[in-house]
Amino acid sequence: MDSDIANLIKHTNAVADTLPMADLPDSERRQLLQACDRLKAKLETPFDTIARLAFSAHQAIALRLGVDLKLFDAIAAKAGQADGSVSLHELVGATGAESTIVVRIMRFLAAMSVVKELDQGLYGSTPFSAALVSSSPLSAGLIHSTHFISVLAKLPEYFQTNGWKSPDDAFNGPFQFAIDSPHYFDFLSTNTYYGQAFNTTMTMSFRRRGQDWFEFFPVADRLCVPSDDEPLLVDIGGSQGEDLKKFKAKFPALPGKLILQDLPAVVQGACDLPAGIEIQKYDFFHEQPVKNAKVYFMRTVLHDWPDKQAAQILERVREAMSPDSILLISESMLPELGVLLSSVLSDMQMMGSFASLERTEAQWKALLEKAGFELVHTWLPGQCDRSAQSLADQPALFEARRI
Repeated sequence: MDSDIANLIKHTNAVADTLPMADLPDSERRQLLQACDRLKAKLETPFDTIARLAFSAHQAIALRLGVDLKLFDAIAAKAGQADGSVSLHELVGATGAESTIVVRIMRFLAAMSVVKELDQGLYGSTPFSAALVSSSPLSAGLIHSTHFISVLAKLPEYFQTNGWKSPDDAFNGPFQFAIDSPHYFDFLSTNTYYGQAFNTTMTMSFRRRGQDWFEFFPVADRLCVPSDDEPLLVDIGGSQGEDLKKFKAKFPALPGKLILQDLPAVVQGACDLPAGIEIQKYDFFHEQPVKNAKVYFMRTVLHDWPDKQAAQILERVREAMSPDSILLISESMLPELGVLLSSVLSDMQMMGSFASLERTEAQWKALLEKAGFELVHTWLPGQCDRSAQSLADQPALFEARRI
């Protein structure tokens, strides 16, 4: 072996053994990951790359099997006792599964370094396995994301059947092609397991990357109503109120009503809302019940819908607006060139799940105009330079007024 390569291997292993992960700022951690990716890209052959990508779904499903079987709960239950090890016999007893299938799943998890294989039929926990217990939002995110592997696997057949055209109807797209349900949200309403996983995933911090919109939009100057009796901000499709809670905490003395709207099955889970936030059960394809509000706000709503249905949603908003009303949309904005992998992964997820898409600024402008709006301004924090990385890290805020 070349001495330079041998030294590089030795140095890389030493860094991996001694790197103080707990003390690393997130920006430095990501830069290191990018450097590792570049090194991997240099070293992998095309066969290596295909093998890694083609079998990545197997690894995700192995984790999912562990979550569904509650293997991680059983391992965690023993982690604080004696030596922290758990035997195959104990795992079989805790899960009720056949011994052979438990062995095969645990063997896979050990090969991924998700658990420690201490001896034959004896296992130990890791920080990763502890993060996948049933109460963890990460396990909910895994359930939510792995469900779509069955949809993604059908995409080649879907496009062959539909003439290689981008899907444009939320009720006749890849999801309906793969799964017998009118729409993904209909599916969630009849499947508690996936419905709970979806709701938990929607509240996870990774979906709230970057600065909140009200940190860089001139709220104090632009958002005001004369009294507390008038609607200030209507959060349409606002899930369980996370945005409104943060807005209220930032501007506790701002006059006006704050109104959270979402489907009954969603808002029933809203809790710990501060005084001044009103909950309304609402389907945004129907007439908007709150008229003449100062702001109608949507965050990560319209990327769930192709232009056909997104325009219908926006038209319901437009009908309720006064000439002084403002529409604010907080969503991802794709650059025209050099889109990052994380962003195109999201775009494919939208395509498979909802026949929808992540949009460029030009596509947002076109959608708004189709629904009778003018894009007034695209707001971004001052430090956001519109590079692919900065746009991947920071949602834009689109300000629009009705035409």
